[in-house]
Amino acid sequence: MNPQPAAATSATGREPGLQLSCGYGTDRGLRRELNEDSFIASDPVFAVADGMGGHEAGEIASGICVRTLAGMPQLATGERTATAAVVQQYLVSADERIRTATGSRAGTTLSGVVVVEQMGAPYWLVMNIGDSRTYRLSQGEFAQVTVDHSEVQELVDAGEITREQAAVHPRRHVVTRALGTGDETEADYWLLPVEEGDRIMICSDGLNAELTDDHMFRILSTVGHPQDAVDALIQAALRSGGRDNVTVIVVDAKNVMNDAGTDTAPRPAAGVEDEDTLPRAQVPDSTEVDTEELPEAPGAVLPADAPDSANDSVTDTEGRHDGLK
Repeated sequence: MNPQPAAATSATGREPGLQLSCGYGTDRGLRRELNEDSFIASDPVFAVADGMGGHEAGEIASGICVRTLAGMPQLATGERTATAAVVQQYLVSADERIRTATGSRAGTTLSGVVVVEQMGAPYWLVMNIGDSRTYRLSQGEFAQVTVDHSEVQELVDAGEITREQAAVHPRRHVVTRALGTGDETEADYWLLPVEEGDRIMICSDGLNAELTDDHMFRILSTVGHPQDAVDALIQAALRSGGRDNVTVIVVDAKNVMNDAGTDTAPRPAAGVEDEDTLPRAQVPDSTEVDTEELPEAPGAVLPADAPDSANDSVTDTEGRHDGLK
């Protein structure tokens, strides 16, 4: 199979009004033989999946995940009509397919955003399962939106360790939710109004394990073009050790016409007792997902196709090709 670009950039505006531009890239890192990350970056879906399982099973799991998301009809129509319930049904389908393909020997995280509209206003529908992350830079404030599903996050929440201690804890890579493992597979969701100038950054843990939040903020707040920001983040992670696969997506929002109110936390799933780590989406039973034939994920690079980003090229919307530095 011919290698596909491991990094690219595109403008994704579909209509007058909200205009999105994105950059994305992936790198195997300096110590891993395989790249088990996969991603999709095609309006309205932007997400990173970090496979686990070894012996190529992890890349199978993450690849199935993004290919299943690529079957969402909104990618073909350009409509921003998805809901948390619809997304969750696709994740359920991905979970089943991964377990069938790997015998429950592999799994994957997933984190990202789906751009949706409610009452004519655009929102970031943030989704997360596992320890990949979605961050938001808005009005000069940089914050992690998602909450890791991991053993160390539970210790942080319980006040037993600090965030700084979690970063070096021996069990920091143990996740408590993932797709394909047979464990709890329901994602968490947040609904955030899109604000003018918003910058969303989605990454596998190969980025945040190497860079502090302050380091990421400095890059995201000073590097203007989303692809340049992606390249700078990946190169910084490699310079800091590059101990894992690293995948990054940056999405910028402009020309926002938004009368939305404050951030909304979707409600917990119906029929589940209250506890700290419950998903925050109400998911009905009825949405049917037809993913019998998994499509190629538009705008995505699956790990089997992806060379290291540092050795490939960038393509912008005018067809320019620049070697990554």
